[in-house]
Order: sequence, then structure tokens, then C-alpha cells
Amino acid sequence: MLYHLESTVSHSVRRMATLHKPSLTGKSPTAIVMLNMGGPSTVSETYGFLKNLFMDGDLIPLPFQRVLAPLIAKRRTPQIEKQYADIGGGSPILKYTEMQGAGMCELLDELHPETAPHKPYVAFRYANPLTQETAQRMKADGVKRAIAFTQYPQYSCSTTGSSLNELFRRGRAGEMGDIEWSVIDRWGTHPGFIEAVAQNIEAALAKFQPSARSDVVILFSAHSLPMSVVNRGDPYVLEVSASVNAVMDRLGHSNPYRLVWQSQVGPSAWMGMQTGEAIKGLARLGKKEAILVPIAFTSDHIETLYELDLEYMKEGKELGMELHRAESLNGSPVFIRALADITAQHLRNFSARTIGPTSVQMGLRCPGCKNMTCGQQKHWFARAGRS
Repeated sequence: MLYHLESTVSHSVRRMATLHKPSLTGKSPTAIVMLNMGGPSTVSETYGFLKNLFMDGDLIPLPFQRVLAPLIAKRRTPQIEKQYADIGGGSPILKYTEMQGAGMCELLDELHPETAPHKPYVAFRYANPLTQETAQRMKADGVKRAIAFTQYPQYSCSTTGSSLNELFRRGRAGEMGDIEWSVIDRWGTHPGFIEAVAQNIEAALAKFQPSARSDVVILFSAHSLPMSVVNRGDPYVLEVSASVNAVMDRLGHSNPYRLVWQSQVGPSAWMGMQTGEAIKGLARLGKKEAILVPIAFTSDHIETLYELDLEYMKEGKELGMELHRAESLNGSPVFIRALADITAQHLRNFSARTIGPTSVQMGLRCPGCKNMTCGQQKHWFARAGRS
């Protein structure tokens, strides 16, 4: 596939959308289940989102979790409600995920007609539509074949792993009916994803004066992880680093760069250095031009629209910096085509039996893992969702 000309891909998307589609009346859809953490679509949903988030021991392990999680959520709700109000009254992540899913499945019907029609289902971990609601919709639709497609490009037990654990719990309980499952668990170096990110960086670089452009520091910012998760052998840091390296290869290593980490919560140790501290450090070193790149987020939500765009931009301005942010992938036709290509290749390989329901890497638990659900989930998906 060619990913270097967005206009070519845009034309391809429009052309494919107009091609004749075979009659698929009465055929059960192939479900593409898009997994993500989600976000409150309205300010009033904030407490429920936070409570679900802090209840998830895969993401934020807490002592006495069922007692402490609601209390922490209640305490943090007013502050987070204000942040959602400041970015327009809620998270747009559902809107963008639905947009990406619709575009992807339209292309998939042409790229892999053998499994058409393809239907996107959004399954958020902490916000509506929650996995339980999506499971009920799939059962009502008579789904018999489904792909769990993580929307986190890089795998972590605390993100993709948590979503798969929840999907497993719903499947084992019989809430989705009899479905043959397979999993797309990571895709952080896929050429289409890399191209989409690189194009957005190039657009941000174009905002600087040509004479200063090559000196602009590219700060790749990813959601941080507690060191307790990192130290048990979670692959996330390695995989985010691989994405960064692939993007810089695509850019010809044209600029200095660093990988930094954002969104630390609570007093425990998290992966660093933190994005805000990196901005202060660059200013102290006299590096006054930089770009922030959300490398582990594919859609805008609070971490990009508030943390990057409002908090860090304000800090940079106060330090005398010229700071710009590379756009999130959102409705990028290059990115939507990449999602379709990833899924089409998975379907081809699965149909040809050159791959199993899960990747080789997904089968390996973290060396320090003591979560029994994780092991059961991996076994369940490796058997295509059969007990």
C-alpha cells in the first residue's frame, strides 16, 4: 500500500465507497469490536467514568479498591468536570471512534468481501458504551464472528489487557452468545499508522520558520504507567519506543526528539520523565521551539485537548517557548485506511490458517504477572472464545 500521499488515499476511500456491493441481506455481520478506555460524552457522566476507572485494578492497582475507588472518584470529580467543561462539555472520543469504525468497515466490505458485511462495535472500558452494553447489542444482532480490535496501538496489560479481560468476563458469562473470536492486540509499527502520525508532525513543523525548523524538538508524549506495572514486565514502554523509532525513520531523523510521559495519577512512582517537566527542561536549556506529539492516543480526548493543548501550551508560553501540537489522527483518511488494512490482513491470514486467534506475543504473560484473570483470558481467546 502507498501511504505517502494523503490525497491518493482520500481518493481511494471515496472511490471504494461508490463501488457496487454484493447483496448481503440476512447475513450475520462480522463484528469489529473497537476497544478503548473511552471518556464521558457529557460533563454529568464524569463521576461514573472516574469510578469505573479507579475500580480497575488492571490500570490502577489500589489497596481496598472497592472502598477507595468511589471515594477517590468523588473527590476528583469537581476538578475533572471543570476540565471537560473547558474542552467543550465532554470527550469527543466516542464521536471519533464511531467515525473511524464506519470508515474502516466501509473499506473492509471491499477489501475482504468474503466476511462482509462488517459492522463496527465500540466497547469502552470506563464510559458508555460499556463492554456489557456492547455485548448485549452483539447478541441481539446475531453476531457469530468477531474481532477484538484494540484501539491502543501499543499493548499494555493495563489498557488492552484490561479491555480483553472485561470482554472475556462477558463472553464467559454467555452475554454475547456463541461467537468465534480473534484478536488484533497491537499494531504500533504498522506503516499506515506511522505515515498518519508522520504527516501530522510534518504539518506541525510547517508552522515554524523554515530557518528554525530543523532545530525544533519533537516531544512524543504517551500516557504514563505506574512503575509497578512496568517492573512486572509490561511491554508498553518497549512498544511505544518502537513506534517513536519508526516515525523518526519515516521522517529521516530530521529533528532532535524525546519520548516523554503524561497523565500521572496519585503519589506512587510512574514512568518518566513527565511531559511537563520535559518542557521546563527544554526551556532551561535554551530549546524554545518544540512539537508535542500524542503517540499513544489515536483520537482527541481529555489528555490531548486539556492536558496537552491547555496545560502544557500555557506552561510553554509562560516559559517563552513556541510550542505546537501535532493533530490527533481523528478523521485522517490515511489512518482509517490503515485500520482497514490491518483488519483485512488479519482476516485473510486467519481464513488461510496462517495465524491463530491470537498473536504469539499476546500468549506470553508478563513474567511478574499474578493476575489469574489475565491467564484465563489469554487461554479463552487462544481457543477463539471457546471454553
